[in-house]
Amino acid sequence: MLTNDQIQNLRRNYASRELDECDALANPIDQFTLWFREALDAAVWEPNAMTLATANVDFKPSARIVLLKGVEADGFVFFTNYNSRKGRELLWNPYACLVFLWHELERQVRIEGRVEKITREESITYFRSRPEGSRIGAWASNQSEVVDSREQLEKSFEQLTASLQGTEIDCPEHWGGYKVIPYEIEFWQGRPNRLHDRIVYTAEPNNNWHKKRLAP
Repeated sequence: MLTNDQIQNLRRNYASRELDECDALANPIDQFTLWFREALDAAVWEPNAMTLATANVDFKPSARIVLLKGVEADGFVFFTNYNSRKGRELLWNPYACLVFLWHELERQVRIEGRVEKITREESITYFRSRPEGSRIGAWASNQSEVVDSREQLEKSFEQLTASLQGTEIDCPEHWGGYKVIPYEIEFWQGRPNRLHDRIVYTAEPNNNWHKKRLAP
């Protein structure tokens, strides 16, 4: 039986790195790119895995792990089914939070921003780069809808695979990309005695950013 003591006694002292505001780059997306490259160099497992938190019209939050598929000068791109729960929530409330956790580097990045769809052309271009099975899966799965069984889902996939064999698999209208355009980005670096480094950037007019240190 799992006890609270077992959970409460899980402790780790972070001491591998530090983050000083003087060393943090002026632009947070540049800083993110730097950290992301370091995560790649450190062989972090799926460094592009991120928590995506959204909320519905009743302000009830939901969160799930999705994969980052692009970093641009103005934001962070991911792809999904527009009819999914997250897609419906973003239609009602086009704001979201992303969180990256890189255990091996004792780092976390939190991003808050406004969300908008990328162009249809950009979605199609990315869709065509996906493995065939993933493209078929986008058609076979009505994401977030109830299914009777695993067998039903696999049968739908098999039928589509047979019917689409030898044809170009088009990008569904209900599938595509979103961009999270940040107004706040926080970089967290684990430090000893829970005195962690937290540097937060907030967007200002004319594409400028203001950074400051937060208490851990």
